[in-house]
Amino acid sequence: MGQTNRNSKIGCATRVESKKAKYPRTLLLKVHYETSVPYGQDRVIPIWVATLTVLQKNRAVRFGSAAQILEFFRLPKDGPHYRRMVQGFQRVFAATVFFGTEQQPDRTAVIDLARFQFFDRMQLWFNSTEEHQTPPGENFENEIVLSEAFYREINEHRIPVEREVVAALAHAPGVLDFYMWLVWKSWTVNGRPAVVPLVAEHGLSEQLGSAEYCEARFFRRKVRIWLQQVNALWPECPASISATGSTIIVQSSRQSPAIRAVAKAVNT
Repeated sequence: MGQTNRNSKIGCATRVESKKAKYPRTLLLKVHYETSVPYGQDRVIPIWVATLTVLQKNRAVRFGSAAQILEFFRLPKDGPHYRRMVQGFQRVFAATVFFGTEQQPDRTAVIDLARFQFFDRMQLWFNSTEEHQTPPGENFENEIVLSEAFYREINEHRIPVEREVVAALAHAPGVLDFYMWLVWKSWTVNGRPAVVPLVAEHGLSEQLGSAEYCEARFFRRKVRIWLQQVNALWPECPASISATGSTIIVQSSRQSPAIRAVAKAVNT
């Protein structure tokens, strides 16, 4: 969701790492023609829904008010933020991620396609005046049914993400993507530390989809800044930049999970 044009109708393409793919692959985010692609703060919506799924132990999650997500992530409960979140739910629901082959070997046709959606069904009520959250019926509840793929991914690959860190980074989508990547990578490291090139095929820049950094030195500089911001919120973060500045070294976080109370917000 990070490197998309908010006014685009079909999103953008970026390379993604796939251990099962024999040839390079392309990720393409598409949306319904009347809906723009997810962007910026929309990231917190799948995170919140995944949290509800874990708590409720159900593929269909229910909650009282859409304004709860603002409170959950310590966002201002005012008109602009409320309307922004309402529109974000619609963008995330409408988005479909397509995976497919980007290249073909000589004289051989290869068709390898897959697609992914976050939600299968969404029934939400939104009041035009967010201060008065009165549901349309006494027993009415908001309900989101996760796609089977998203639900399975949550159950099979849980990671210890700190809610307060996500809240602090809600207005800094680039840092939030980097933090989520670090949490996942460090939690899945088993044994030897992972050494990931910053700019290379299947490197960090491709995994984060940071296509906007056309020169490697700009991305390396940005990663250093992001790591400083993450360290301020997660001092035990087991990641460091190599002496050459070309790779990031990630050790296991099993002894220092990313669960920590944070009160400072970050804006970029």
